This record gives sequence, structure tokens and C-alpha cells, in this order.
Amino acid sequence: MSTSHFNWRSCAKRSSPPPADVSLNVDKLIAADIHHSLALRLPPDARAVRRLAALLAHSGDSWFWLLGLALVWLLGPPAARAWALATGAVLALLAAAVFALKQIIRRPRPEGEWGQIYRATDPHSFPSGHAARAFLLAVLATGWGPAWLAPMLWIWAPLVGVARVALGVHFLSDIVAGAAIGIGVGLLAVLIVPI
Repeated sequence: MSTSHFNWRSCAKRSSPPPADVSLNVDKLIAADIHHSLALRLPPDARAVRRLAALLAHSGDSWFWLLGLALVWLLGPPAARAWALATGAVLALLAAAVFALKQIIRRPRPEGEWGQIYRATDPHSFPSGHAARAFLLAVLATGWGPAWLAPMLWIWAPLVGVARVALGVHFLSDIVAGAAIGIGVGLLAVLIVPI
């Protein structure tokens, strides 16, 4: 059969699923995301665990890390200053990218009582900026050092994400997307900027 007589449009129509199937699959994924996110929620009476989760959830705040990097830049030796400056710059680029994605996607945060400051200042949950930041820092510590910090950050990063879901300010998919973005940006930074 000659390609000039072959009907490519009819072939494409037969091979692609109907739009209703795609919509149904997306609905199933969203339902599973909500179900598993709610299953990770901490009950209000689990006060000690909620306090630990709150500490972990806040430990990924950008102001905390930027303040720490500013102190290293001001007080550290020249090599530490270069590291702090590069890490701060990549954190700022990541924050801009996450903010842009949140403004485009505009997924509301899960309903809940905890994290009113996050709900007031940033009502959008997808992707998680805290997860992106935590995984970015783990990648940067792996690539740029210090070597002693990297293993701790790889343990800490997923705990930050789980704590954000457990306290009800994110869905699991927000965390997965944030982690993927943080890892991707971190790998690019390590490849492009040798320290």
C-alpha cells in the first residue's frame, strides 16, 4: 500500500482512546491522591506527633534556609561563602519556578485548620514548595557538599513532605511533584555550576 493513499487521520483516531476514558483515568488518579492523602492525616488528638510534624513541616520554610545561608555567607570562609551564594541563588530560582507553576495550576490546598499562615499567604498547593526546596537542598549537598550534610538532608527531605500531608496543607501529588522539580533543578545546578 502506498503512503499517499494511506489515511493517517483514521489510523490516529482508531489508536487513541476516547476523551471520556482519559477523563475517567484522571478522576481516578485524583480520587486516589485524595484518599491516600487523607489516610496520612494526623488526628487532632495526636498532639505530640502533630508537634513533631509541625517542626518538620516548618523546617522547610524558605526564610529559615535563607537566613542560615546569609549567616554562612557573612561569617564563613571564602569557600563556604561561594557555596552559600550559589545555594541561595538556586533556591531563589526554584522559588520563582514553583510560584509560577502554582499561579498557572491554582490547585487549592486541602481543607484543614493547621497552617493558616500558608493558607493565607499561598492558597495554592501544587507543587509543594517545601518539598521542592527540601529535595533541592539534598541534591545540592550531594553535588556541592558538605558531604556530611547530604545523608541527613536525604532523610529529612521526605519527612518534610510527609509532615506537610499529615498536617493537611498538601496532597501527596503536591509532594511528589515538588520533589521531582527540586531534584531536577538541583541536578541542573550541579551540572552547570561546579563548586
